[in-house]
Amino acid sequence: QNFKSSDIGYSVVSRGSGFTCFSSIFLVPLATSETFFELGFEKSTKKQNKEQVPPPPGRQQQKKQNLGKSAKKATAGDSGQNKQIKNRTLEDALKTLDLSELQRELDKSLNLFPENPSVWVKDLAGYLNYKLQAMKSEPTLSQHPHDYPYCLVNKELRSIIKSLLLKSGGVLELFFDHCIYTMLQELDKTSGESLHSYRICIQAILQDKPKVATANLSKYLELLRSHQNRPAKCLTIMWALGQAGFADLTEGLKVWLGIMLPVLGIKSLSPYAISYLDRLLMMHPNLTKGFGIIGPKDFFPLLDFAFMPNNSLSSSLQEQLRQLYPRLKVLAFGANPETSLHTYFPSFLSRTMPSCPSDMKKEVRLGGGQDQKEQT
Repeated sequence: QNFKSSDIGYSVVSRGSGFTCFSSIFLVPLATSETFFELGFEKSTKKQNKEQVPPPPGRQQQKKQNLGKSAKKATAGDSGQNKQIKNRTLEDALKTLDLSELQRELDKSLNLFPENPSVWVKDLAGYLNYKLQAMKSEPTLSQHPHDYPYCLVNKELRSIIKSLLLKSGGVLELFFDHCIYTMLQELDKTSGESLHSYRICIQAILQDKPKVATANLSKYLELLRSHQNRPAKCLTIMWALGQAGFADLTEGLKVWLGIMLPVLGIKSLSPYAISYLDRLLMMHPNLTKGFGIIGPKDFFPLLDFAFMPNNSLSSSLQEQLRQLYPRLKVLAFGANPETSLHTYFPSFLSRTMPSCPSDMKKEVRLGGGQDQKEQT
């Protein structure tokens, strides 16, 4: 039998500690006027309407007042509890997490949907998000270590997360997308939830599979551009993709060149782009692992940003980029600068004009003349 999309219904199949799992099932549609519920409801309401005697006005008024008071008390209590939850630290939230309960919920998910790992990982993120509500952080977590918040996760929870991700290897890219898009949706809400659980999942994925982030950078660049007027969203995307670089220099450079270099010069995004590059190169002092990623088309925009005056970078950011430039040049020229220099020479030559600033002239003259091997 062929079913239409309107034939699909939902039923609750599992519930635990406020976290509900739903399963889609096919139902044969019934006309609403013919359901037993509808018929029974109509009869009972008609009977009630005939037999029911309205209470005296005074008693009704008193009941309304009492209901109003109790509702206010309940609302105040809920509000206070929510405030307390959202004002706690993530460390405190993680301490109260019941790992046995989490494992039971995940086991239910695996049993109910044995062939659908995307449900398993989404249930993991959803459960953690429900349980790890805490104080919100700014999008780039700039005041924290590079591996925050994953660094707070204890060994047992890491084991649960890693085990599930290992079983769900075929859907990790989809799950990575899910985490990012869910974070962006929460940022649209005036009282959106904290995003710690999704950040933890992103870091857990990219720690072992950094290429998940770089599999489709053009899609994320388009997403970034579509939110250009929403810095918090852009920085959230940049942060998420940038996590790949802390596990692998090559993937980090791909993210920087594909996502951050195109937005360099945008006032709200440039500081993070440059600070990320600084941290990336600091964490990977062995630059040989990044050879072959930066080519002439990437290198010369960096040269111009670093040395040309009156560009869209502030003077302080330009100075930061200049400090990073020698290492970027090493990455660009690679292991054999004397052989790769000929591909860069025409663009260096085109910058030798009278109006060229003195710092730029000096760099152009040096070209690739420095001993690159000293800096590797």
